[in-house]
Amino acid sequence: MLLTSAARTFSAAPGLGHRAASAIASKYSKAAFGAALQKSPQTLTKVASELTTASNVIKSNPEIGSFVTNPTLSSKDRAAGLQVLFGKLETGVGAKKEPVSEITKNLFVVLSDNGRLMESEEVIQGFNELVAEYKGELTVTVTSAVPLAKDVLTKLEGSLKQSQAAQAAKVLKIENKVNPGILGGLIVDFGEKTIDLSVQSRVTKLNNILQQSV
Repeated sequence: MLLTSAARTFSAAPGLGHRAASAIASKYSKAAFGAALQKSPQTLTKVASELTTASNVIKSNPEIGSFVTNPTLSSKDRAAGLQVLFGKLETGVGAKKEPVSEITKNLFVVLSDNGRLMESEEVIQGFNELVAEYKGELTVTVTSAVPLAKDVLTKLEGSLKQSQAAQAAKVLKIENKVNPGILGGLIVDFGEKTIDLSVQSRVTKLNNILQQSV
């Protein structure tokens, strides 16, 4: 199967940094997206819904969250944990209960076999980004030290709409994430681009300059 063969290729040795791990997660995302879209747009929608539910379950269910982030479990325990997760993803009740798609199951099985279950959130996020791109949606993430006022977001949206990326998109969405660690300013992420206007970034650059001049 496309998903299994592609994802197996990208299993990696332990000890890789966050950037490498993110790159590997992206490969799983692309493999799952390609497999779902190849089957049908309806399958893509179903898988996207299942993965969104999986993400919510992982975050809200301590037992499943612990299972996903524990790389020391035996293959038997991982298989049992996946069955519990799949049960949470089924929709409907009784005889009308709809089973989880094979693509979603295979994705988690391959992640488990390759010791990558702890990267499930990154994989799901990457999958959602691919779906948004497929639908012509552009999500801009604006990170600030404190929540931005509505009028500030409105002005920022107006400015972003003038960019080539936004003009090429059918829908522009803006998300405001709060990270006190940036101290002030903004970090704007859209597509594969990042504009870092944070105070923390400026402090880091200043420290680097001072260290080089000593």
